[in-house]
Amino acid sequence: MNSIVLSVVLPSYEEEENLNNLIPDIQEVLKSMKVSNEIIVIDTEKKIDKTQEVCNKYKCKYVSRVGGNSYGNAIRTGIDRSKGSFLLFMDADGSHDPKFIPDLYRHIDNYDVVVASRYIDKGDTENNFISTLMSKTLNVTYSLILGIPCKDISNSFKIYHRNQLCDIELTCNNFDIVEEIMFKLNRQVPDFKIKEIPFVFKRRALGKTKRNLFLFILTYAYTIIKLRLK
Repeated sequence: MNSIVLSVVLPSYEEEENLNNLIPDIQEVLKSMKVSNEIIVIDTEKKIDKTQEVCNKYKCKYVSRVGGNSYGNAIRTGIDRSKGSFLLFMDADGSHDPKFIPDLYRHIDNYDVVVASRYIDKGDTENNFISTLMSKTLNVTYSLILGIPCKDISNSFKIYHRNQLCDIELTCNNFDIVEEIMFKLNRQVPDFKIKEIPFVFKRRALGKTKRNLFLFILTYAYTIIKLRLK
């Protein structure tokens, strides 16, 4: 019988400073929830900073991603190496508030995915106007073309049933793997149910974003065509 109920997975790329603040905050929240858990940091394939030392300091699980340094490889590695019945992904840059974890967790027994949603009533984002416009356009497009009943498909701050994630094949290598997950779960899980909870997305705490705007646009355009054709 699985003794771990909740796995919190943090894909990380040169985020040692943010993790040094984020991990103890997550641990404090999980302690208050009184649920068996694990925190897994998915680092780069080869060490390029002191992320492992931060994980050792706070006694959480450190894993090097497999297959390359892409975000998609981090997600696949996290699914493979996690043990919990439920799997919650968070960004390692401090944009996802750990205090929101209980809000996501309390609904997962009744839904297939619970989403921290920026684009429903009372949700919001601190991103600039251009980034927000692009994100909203992306989400509307994915929802309409791919038939996913969700207003914030692209936010990675979600909780899933791990067994459902293990049953789908994920091939995307960039941040578009978040949409690929939702698309494939929606097609594969009978009576697929999504719960969106209003959430305020914050700007990253420290450091620079790893997202390349041109690659972001190109990748998502390619992915939506690929998924639609399938």
